[in-house]
Amino acid sequence: MVVLKVLAVMLGLAFLLFGYFIYFRKKYNLINSFEADFKAGRKNEEYAKRVGMVEFVVGIAMLIAGVALIIFV
Repeated sequence: MVVLKVLAVMLGLAFLLFGYFIYFRKKYNLINSFEADFKAGRKNEEYAKRVGMVEFVVGIAMLIAGVALIIFV
């Protein structure tokens, strides 16, 4: 159970940081092959913002779940 707690917190932090860097800092190079697809016209900046927001929200949810596991279990 300890491994699950640590894994949830670590994944939550990773997703939170990646989402933060993509959405707020506009580091779109963290998305695989985004720059090539952007130049080719297949993806736009809105796609990158959605990816960043999804990762940010998933990171918050996983971090809260990990902290809840630590506190209540």
